[in-house]
Amino acid sequence: MAGNIIELVDLKKKYGSFTAVDQLNLAIRKGEIFGLLGPNGAGKSTTILMMLGLTEPTSGMAKVCGIDPTTNPIEVKRRIGYLPEDVGFYYNRSGYENLMLTARLNRLSRNEAKQKVEQLLERVGLSDAAEKKTGKYSRGMLQRLGLADVLIKNPEVIILDEPTLGIDPTGVKEFLELIIRLSREEGLTVLFSSHDLHHVQQVCDRVGLFVSGKLLAEGDIQTLSKKLFTKSPFIIEVGVSNNAPDAQDGSGGQDAADWLPQLLQKIDGVNAVHKKNEIFQIECSRDTTTLIAKAIVESGAGLNYINRKEYGLDDIYYRYFEGGEENE
Repeated sequence: MAGNIIELVDLKKKYGSFTAVDQLNLAIRKGEIFGLLGPNGAGKSTTILMMLGLTEPTSGMAKVCGIDPTTNPIEVKRRIGYLPEDVGFYYNRSGYENLMLTARLNRLSRNEAKQKVEQLLERVGLSDAAEKKTGKYSRGMLQRLGLADVLIKNPEVIILDEPTLGIDPTGVKEFLELIIRLSREEGLTVLFSSHDLHHVQQVCDRVGLFVSGKLLAEGDIQTLSKKLFTKSPFIIEVGVSNNAPDAQDGSGGQDAADWLPQLLQKIDGVNAVHKKNEIFQIECSRDTTTLIAKAIVESGAGLNYINRKEYGLDDIYYRYFEGGEENE
């Protein structure tokens, strides 16, 4: 697994008879943003604790930056920056003072610490709030300060555990944009653990779907879509005039829901036609966009709208976690 900065092999963690993480195999490449996605209680945080050397696996192996966190936890902690769900700061001290304390604990000289802290405060957009007590910071500001805090030691990997929880939309946008910049500009590897589909899809190169201690699937959105929706990997959305086209069989005046499925299912590759509000969704085994448009126009009906829809993470998540009998 050359080029991987995180490797988990048959990793298992049991608490008595309860299995929190079950035979987890995962490889994360250097420089990528990987999203560990799953509901609360799926085992994401337990996995992170094993990667940090804060709890030992029952069996299996973890390697971070080529180091086993079970046998050498201190060295792993030197290489990883960890931002937990709730960041702890001295609220009676300023953001600058909190970061200076972290810098000094990481054995930076006072001059080095001052330069580093000022640079990071600017990097995360908190220069104007540097002297403000952190007890007055918003949740979003605390998370950005937390990110600056983990970057003090120049980590190779940063692990973010539910980092956007409780942040307002503007704060979330700023935080996610910052994560992308850090990864792209500085080559940082980011493990983004969350249950928020939208946020994971916005920033992650690949995702792993985690539930009940098991990794069900991993890959980019396109790869997961192909795995899950093998029978109908394409969805074409169309909007048409409600009345039926003029027809020799006298079908004019019918509602589109009556005549459109019959018309489109004659096309090779069309598997099913569903109406959702005023839009028809056509499940296809191949891209039939052109053929669908041609059939509707030639029928004499009005084609008001056509679009090839990409499957999103919400579609994938639903198929795995809620549409179990449909999993493929």
